[in-house]
Amino acid sequence: MSERDCLFDYNELLDWASECLQTAGASGEVARHVAYYLLEGDLLGYSTHGLIRLLNNCQWLDRGESLPKGQPQVLQQRAAVANWDAQRLPGPYVVPMAINEAILMAKQAGTGTITVRRSQHIASLAAYLSLATEQGMMISLMCSTPGQRAVAPFGAKQAVYSPNPFAVGVPSSSDPILLDISLSMTAAGKVRQAKANQQKLPYKALVTEHGEWTDDPETFFSEPASAIAPLGGELLGYKGYGLTLFSELWTMALAQYGRSQGKDEGDANTVWIQVIDPSAFGEQKTFIAQVDELIRDTLSAEAIDANNPVRIPGHQALARKRQQMELGVRYAPATLKVLNKCAEFCQQPLPNAIR
Repeated sequence: MSERDCLFDYNELLDWASECLQTAGASGEVARHVAYYLLEGDLLGYSTHGLIRLLNNCQWLDRGESLPKGQPQVLQQRAAVANWDAQRLPGPYVVPMAINEAILMAKQAGTGTITVRRSQHIASLAAYLSLATEQGMMISLMCSTPGQRAVAPFGAKQAVYSPNPFAVGVPSSSDPILLDISLSMTAAGKVRQAKANQQKLPYKALVTEHGEWTDDPETFFSEPASAIAPLGGELLGYKGYGLTLFSELWTMALAQYGRSQGKDEGDANTVWIQVIDPSAFGEQKTFIAQVDELIRDTLSAEAIDANNPVRIPGHQALARKRQQMELGVRYAPATLKVLNKCAEFCQQPLPNAIR
């Protein structure tokens, strides 16, 4: 940990974030959900989608761009599927609600799928996965942003898509498998973070207006801006392009709310949620045994570098969460600047660092 990083008590941060949101107009219930799930992103290591997004959420509430309370509108529903309109309710409030409804569907029908349009930014997908895995369910999430064009199709230099994440949660007899990845070479938040830290991206993930590949985040904010490349990059980007197209079809098309309708929606997301109950396919203990075997086989594979052993997705994130819950939540200077701006905006002093 660098000399300028700071550690904060988890409960003090949770209370502070909730107070900020209520000052900005959120109801107590909405504030508690948003504070909890933003902080959950930090605990798991998704720092670009943690409390650094608190200021955005407070500003959206203050400007009336996010609803302070309410319920999503159910547009269409059958036994195991539904389409909701969140009406710009905060994502960390709506998504857990939709996941819990999908879990109820799965308990009855074996699976439950819900699409949600016009959810204000949902932050880290990984933060929600344990809602299902703790009940022995499998879950997959995707989201897109109708108002954002940041990712180019393979072979293009012009942005068409948003940097869409895909997440999966699977229970096991110990820690669950938790996967949360972007279907583009990097996420827009990572580009913003690199710019704020005055760093280059770790690889050439951007395509300039001239069709050149670059690791310079400044080009993403120039005019005309560079575009983020699909996962796979210059040689294998057709794979990421296909996955990105898939994610936009499964979110925007199924929710029937795409770029023509949502072009002025800013950071609001369209979300696809599916929960599967493994016990609908056979005995739960047999499913868990299969997952455990896959984990054992994976970890037994000989590593290329003994200092970098093979890992199961999510296990390092959960270890990081346990450590931060015990020792304190860590924030780097760039994030602290944003948290202090939020404290000033909401007139709620940031808790004192414990180290």
